Amino acid sequence: MIVGSGPNGLAAAITLANAGRSVLVCEAKESVGGGMRSAELTLPGFVHDVCSAIHPLAIASPFFRKLPLGQFDLDWIHPPISLAHPLDDGSAVVLTRSVEETAHILDKVDISNYQKIISPFVQQSDILFPEILSPLKWPDHPLFLAGFGRYAVQSASGFLRRQFSGSRARALFAGLAAHSMLPLERKITAGVGLVLGIAGHAFGWPFPRGGAMRIAEALETQAKSLGVEFRLNQKINHYSQLPSAEAVLFDLTPHQILEISGPEFPARYQRKMQKYRYGPGVFKLDLALDGPVPFRAAECRQVGTVHIGGSWEEIAEAEREVWQGKHPERPFVLLAQHSVFDSSRAPKGKHTVWAYCHVPAGSTRDMSEKIEQQIERFAPGFRDLILARHKMTALDFEKYNPNYRGGDINGGVQDWRQLFTRPVLRWDPYSTPNKKLFICSSSSPPGGGVHGMCGYYAAKSALKKVFNQRVNGLNFSD
Repeated sequence: MIVGSGPNGLAAAITLANAGRSVLVCEAKESVGGGMRSAELTLPGFVHDVCSAIHPLAIASPFFRKLPLGQFDLDWIHPPISLAHPLDDGSAVVLTRSVEETAHILDKVDISNYQKIISPFVQQSDILFPEILSPLKWPDHPLFLAGFGRYAVQSASGFLRRQFSGSRARALFAGLAAHSMLPLERKITAGVGLVLGIAGHAFGWPFPRGGAMRIAEALETQAKSLGVEFRLNQKINHYSQLPSAEAVLFDLTPHQILEISGPEFPARYQRKMQKYRYGPGVFKLDLALDGPVPFRAAECRQVGTVHIGGSWEEIAEAEREVWQGKHPERPFVLLAQHSVFDSSRAPKGKHTVWAYCHVPAGSTRDMSEKIEQQIERFAPGFRDLILARHKMTALDFEKYNPNYRGGDINGGVQDWRQLFTRPVLRWDPYSTPNKKLFICSSSSPPGGGVHGMCGYYAAKSALKKVFNQRVNGLNFSD
């Protein structure tokens, strides 16, 4: 059985059912999805994504790419430009599907180096993403992965100083690396920026028509077609509530797993799980608008995702301050404007904005004023269009979904100490000392994001250890 129905819980259920196992999924809320939910948060007719909103890793996921989700009304929208990053001079640097086109938007001094670094990995993206979206193992393509690793292990700040001289490339990459929710001076933040940038070139930064809930609904339908049973509004608080099962996979983070099943583990393992580190939180602002965001830079009006933070130095300072327990005066803002491309998101002529910034863990501070100031900085007149607001503090996120402890949407810090060794150091990170209990959440490798790979690998572990079955891939009949 599976406890929790986020992308990883659903991926685990599908993998187990496809291997011929009977699967029950218990979900505490009234619908499946975890971070893949949508709702009319502001005004009637305005559809906002509650958590995840833009999905480069979903479209790049080796697991999702094998599923026939298009048969279940999952329609990906690809804006003409993957990402835009406005600058104070009124221009913007953008990331398009073309590496060459993107490079020529940068300062001349960086054109050649950008192409030299990025192009080989984009060309071999079908090799790269299965390697990096997996647990720690001997790679299938060691030399290729070593070439990626020599850049990826660096800090974003160090990488930028070594590889780029112009302000445009540095700003673009800093925004990508800031998705790590780490100070840009930390190791492997360059890897986060590279993965997201390469994904943008190779696959795009799309979103599903109608809302993130469409991903969850497609996965749920796929699972049901394989015989998976769902029990909604079924919150598990204690191990004694679990139905009888040969294996239990938790799409939960260590804190919730210990609350439910702590005594089922040896004391040493419990202590290690208790030391698991959660990261900063997020503050999210959803807006109903009377028109599209009036960005000065025309490119910013043609994208689904806008990174708002100005220069590399400004973004680095904001992310550093969060880790110092401060609320940045000028936070780095991630903004999505779905309704520009998806008419189902808002009434005719109206628009939605989804925006969030990073804040200290457990924060209750309202950052809407700071976020709006940052948007207004690059889109004068934006605030005059606001019809309604919906706010979620970091603590609100934890109350909405206990997996987001302290508002941490990544299921735990994803630094070099806790990337492939999450939640504790084990050769098989999905297994536990209790032979029937497994972890399939983003607190296991490869970590946060809507990609389902944690669930897929956890299901493979359970099939091997409990049922003596080996799974090398997924096959579905029409």
